[in-house]
Amino acid sequence: SLLWTLSEFVLLCTVDSQKKSYAIAILIMVYLVTMFGNFLVLLVIVMNPQLQKPMFVAIATLAVIDLVGSTNIVPQLIAILSGWVAIPFGPCLVQMLVALYLGAAESFLLVFMACDRYVAVVHPLRYSTLMTKGTVWAAGTFLNILPAAFILTFLIFITELSFCNANTINYCFCDYASLVKIACNENPKYMVIMSVSAFVFGICPFIFILLSYTRIAYAALKISSADGKKKTLNTVTTHLLVVGLSNVPLLIHTMLTGAGVRLSTETNNIMIIVAFIVPPMFNPIIYSFRNKEIRSSIQKLFKTA
Repeated sequence: SLLWTLSEFVLLCTVDSQKKSYAIAILIMVYLVTMFGNFLVLLVIVMNPQLQKPMFVAIATLAVIDLVGSTNIVPQLIAILSGWVAIPFGPCLVQMLVALYLGAAESFLLVFMACDRYVAVVHPLRYSTLMTKGTVWAAGTFLNILPAAFILTFLIFITELSFCNANTINYCFCDYASLVKIACNENPKYMVIMSVSAFVFGICPFIFILLSYTRIAYAALKISSADGKKKTLNTVTTHLLVVGLSNVPLLIHTMLTGAGVRLSTETNNIMIIVAFIVPPMFNPIIYSFRNKEIRSSIQKLFKTA
């Protein structure tokens, strides 16, 4: 039977029954903190004209990605752990495509943030001429077009899949690789797109970001002013924390499975859940505590409230 004839999928999110109530409570808490934190960061950036700069526009965009990404995953996870394991085909497809798109967009956004800090530290006198509104618009356009092109390819491949009455996904949410595994028409091209997208949106940006921040840190160490050196290195560590949160959990998971480490289904699911829900919660906390401008804007907002 073709994909389009399926009415729903069943998601088997294997979590110990005794732990489910704790997991649901944690997910609700994480979701509320994520919503509050990202909305607050977004609000202070939009309301403060002094924060209308490329770096803060990027932070606001990251907050939007985190808000949409968490809403795309967490409520569905709570529903599944509560016993609502069936998901209609339409919402399943939307969840999958949104997750893929946001992951790719966030990856390129972190690259843009690394470029912004590189220009600010290594070429400070040229910053105002290089990082203009036009640059931001161009980066934003690129940020949307390339991920969208990949998503279109995924969508075309998904519509070609057939399932031979198999509709049980051994995962906690709708995932492309999991769908391909239960499909009955095997073709290497369906997994090749995963490898290509992992290289383009995962490995390449990660290497570029690490190289950029290595160069930034080297330039920061040469700054004669102790205050300037501290401020620059603080910015570098802030961004690396965000990049690390976005990449390290999934990298550890990939390395363990690639090294032949057999993870139980429950452990595998928990690692994937953590990789998707923890970074959006911590990103606004990191920026709120480590960025002086955002921190002071939040303080002013609460003082005037």
